Amino acid sequence: MEVHGSGFRRILLLALCITGIWSAYIYQGVLQETLSTKRFGPDEKRFEHLAFLNLAQSVVCLVWSYIMIKLWSNAGNGGAPWWAYWSAGITNTIGPAMGIEALKYISYPAQVLAKSSKMIPVMLMGTLVYGIRYTFPEYMCTFLVAGGVSFFALLKTSSKTISKLAHPNAPLGYALCFLNLAFDGFTNATQDSIASRYPKTEAWDIMLGMNLWGTIYNMIYMFGLPQGIGFEAIQFCKLHPEAAWDILKYCLCGAVGQNFIFMTISNFGSLANTTITTTRKFVSIVVSSVMSGNPLSLKQWGCVSMVFGGLSYQIYLKWRKLQRVEKKKQKS
Repeated sequence: MEVHGSGFRRILLLALCITGIWSAYIYQGVLQETLSTKRFGPDEKRFEHLAFLNLAQSVVCLVWSYIMIKLWSNAGNGGAPWWAYWSAGITNTIGPAMGIEALKYISYPAQVLAKSSKMIPVMLMGTLVYGIRYTFPEYMCTFLVAGGVSFFALLKTSSKTISKLAHPNAPLGYALCFLNLAFDGFTNATQDSIASRYPKTEAWDIMLGMNLWGTIYNMIYMFGLPQGIGFEAIQFCKLHPEAAWDILKYCLCGAVGQNFIFMTISNFGSLANTTITTTRKFVSIVVSSVMSGNPLSLKQWGCVSMVFGGLSYQIYLKWRKLQRVEKKKQKS
């Protein structure tokens, strides 16, 4: 849904997008951390079936995207067919599941920090596989992010934070996060390929296709396989309604957040969206540290600053590149 008009209206729209993305995803982060660490009910049981969140999220976003297409979409025919998303749906099912499972082994701030280092596998693959040469400032960004995440992982986590984890195991937790990034890279590349082959495809079409296949794959994994945990997760929610309510709110936050992300990209471009989501991650770490009782040491805050310093510099480099492209267009 694109909005054209005066500068003041665009400022108001940008403020709305920032508020929507920040509030939806920061609160979703709080709920995610709650579901992974809290003991529910008189029996004080943990919700061990974190992968179930992906199924619930896929179902809610599938319904949400269908409603949005009926309300707002003007694309008509010509978009990508539903079956085009089958391969991206596989990696989009496995990747986020690994990211959520990592919360059993590492703290939420550590998970957010690790998942913020997406540029590292992208640049490694670009250099080693495709022979792409990057500039010195781009390598500096990667060095800051990689160094910050590495030092953070090596520093001792507080005993209070460790006591909240279901199965503390930092190497496994970080490995799951980086596998999540690797699968995300394939998902993003496949989505870009689909968008280039079917130019009339809208964001809502992609959301519908991805979540349709995500729902199918997660249903098979949760209920079709012998080791499926779907029935156990539903039984836990029946016995602990508070957990079921948190899961519903978690899913709604994801759907609302995606809505504002698509609105931001269509009206202000991907750079604005990257800036908003990157700053949101930093705020999520602050909120987790203050509200959820995950205290970070001064050295850990230094590592967080290294990572987001590198990400901020990367955003600045992208902005400069866009400015140069715009100047060339104006001259020609």
